[in-house]
Amino acid sequence: AKQWTVEPTADGEREFVVRRKGEVQLLTLAYRTPSSLHADSEAVSMAGEILGDTPNGRLYQALVQPGLAAQVFAYTIDAREPGFVVFGALVNKGESLDRVREKMIEAIEGGFARQPATESELGRAVEQARTAYERALANPEVFAVMLSEYIALGDWRLFFYSRDQLDQIRPAQVDAAAAKYFVRDNRVLGSFIPEDSPQRAEIPAAPTAAKLLANYKASEKGDAGEAFDASHENINQRSRRPSVGELQVALLAKKNRGQTVNVAMSFRWGDEDTLRNRDMAGALTMAMLSRGSEQLTRQQIADEFTRLKIRGGLTQFETRRDELPEALRLAAQLLRQPSFPASEFDELKRQTLTALKAQLDDPQMLSSDALAAHFNTYPPGDPRYHAQLAERIEQLQATTLADVVAYHRELMGTARGEIAIVGDFDEAAITAELRQLFPDYVSRSPYARVDREFREVAAQRIAIDTPDKENGYVRARLDLPLRFDDEDAPALYVANNIFGGSSGLSSRLMDRLRQKDGLSYSAGSSLSMGMRENLSTWSFAAMAAPQNLARAEQAFLEELTRARRDGFTADEVAEAKKGILEARAVARSQDSAVAARWISLLDLGHDWLYSKDFEARVMALTPEQVNTAFRKYIDPGQLTLVVAGDARKGKEN
Repeated sequence: AKQWTVEPTADGEREFVVRRKGEVQLLTLAYRTPSSLHADSEAVSMAGEILGDTPNGRLYQALVQPGLAAQVFAYTIDAREPGFVVFGALVNKGESLDRVREKMIEAIEGGFARQPATESELGRAVEQARTAYERALANPEVFAVMLSEYIALGDWRLFFYSRDQLDQIRPAQVDAAAAKYFVRDNRVLGSFIPEDSPQRAEIPAAPTAAKLLANYKASEKGDAGEAFDASHENINQRSRRPSVGELQVALLAKKNRGQTVNVAMSFRWGDEDTLRNRDMAGALTMAMLSRGSEQLTRQQIADEFTRLKIRGGLTQFETRRDELPEALRLAAQLLRQPSFPASEFDELKRQTLTALKAQLDDPQMLSSDALAAHFNTYPPGDPRYHAQLAERIEQLQATTLADVVAYHRELMGTARGEIAIVGDFDEAAITAELRQLFPDYVSRSPYARVDREFREVAAQRIAIDTPDKENGYVRARLDLPLRFDDEDAPALYVANNIFGGSSGLSSRLMDRLRQKDGLSYSAGSSLSMGMRENLSTWSFAAMAAPQNLARAEQAFLEELTRARRDGFTADEVAEAKKGILEARAVARSQDSAVAARWISLLDLGHDWLYSKDFEARVMALTPEQVNTAFRKYIDPGQLTLVVAGDARKGKEN
């Protein structure tokens, strides 16, 4: 179809400045790019990846490593019509944006002319893109969504066409695309400036999808997995529990589409004394593990993650059958032999400080922080103590590299804990790997669980002023003397689901705050039940405009009063029970969820019949039992409320 309105070629750079309260500076540069159907599209994407990748990208090396910026990023906005490639940098408050802007422009505009793209840079970017295609093919849900995007471009086969084009791209194409589109007068940074001799970037017309695909044939076929029965009994029957020292291990091998496999590992060390005053050191230690080992630099580790098709973190990740043995060896090496480079530690502290400072005026984080602090009943230094934002910033600034090295040396080990692997793998070979890699790395510290316990906390209403913020939050919390296997637990679980805990839009809270009153896009309640300790937490949260916070709070309390007074209907209870069983069945069909759940069950000394028993107790509930539990535990008089928002806007309403 003919396009009646086409954006004209840009005649000069654009610039805009937004000034408002905040703790972190953000600088972005965007460049107009052609349609995803155009031949230059892939080269532009590769140029963006080479510039914006962390930690291998040119912007990272030019800005983050020398400390000019805390973080950089890049992403493309692709569609059938011309789009954008966007580059950004996060800069600490008070630091110069001029130097960052100059460095960014220098690296992006003309950067490939001065330093052409290398085979290594392009190879890394191509491999990351290829892995993304493979992961999509292995996940039917993701694949369906991606296909819909390519259908919007004109034909679903463009997914495979774009994947196969990765093999054709060369460094010279990347250089040419950067020279063509990454120019001053195609830049969006702010206000328009007149120019006598503009550097114009003509956006060429793209061929049709039919023309692109006229002689195209897909290069390979996907592999299909088995039809797996995700019942509790079958998961138990198919899982193996080999002996691996003191580690509790569950292995569920099955044929998967794309030969994917998920790994979940949880290692345990320390006790109340050895973990005292080490919360920040522990967090930084875990973050440093992937920033250098005795054998690999951070860049080499990132390359290994790409080569081994690892998606996720060090102890929770997805990979493929052939790569799993090496992925486990890499994880064991990083856990056991980190090198703790001083430059990486300094960079991590800068990034963490920037992230913490960004929360200092964020209503969402401030409201959550205030609730956690109110319910804290432990002294500073105790592993269960909640340090508020300002205190965490002080702890971060005081923590040294020596503290991190000591934490690793004195506490860490992989001989105790739980490991679950679910997916496509060789059970015998992986069992042998686990026995070789993890049991002999023993923590030097004694180990004892450090669980929280139920303690009564006085109810309070806390107001937090966050000037000039367009969004606000209402939160509530109530701690309960309740455990997962208690008699009342299933009934309260169902009651919470009806009131505000179900996914989607079907709950009392969403009906009232979103559908009826139009006060909030996001409102709900949650019930976190203790698995070992006799402590559960019920909470509520809703986001609203500052001028609507009071009404949102009132609506929540009115719905709470109505639920306690009138109860939930038999239809609501029946629908909730059905939804709970369906949601849990869906979770059992997802390998990552099964692996994570196995970790919890192993720690408790149970198997999947424990979950089946809970579901049976849910299905046996009557509406009377559900209503009795809600009235027994959810007492409005015991609720602590936090309201965070712009007080001035709230008063204006």
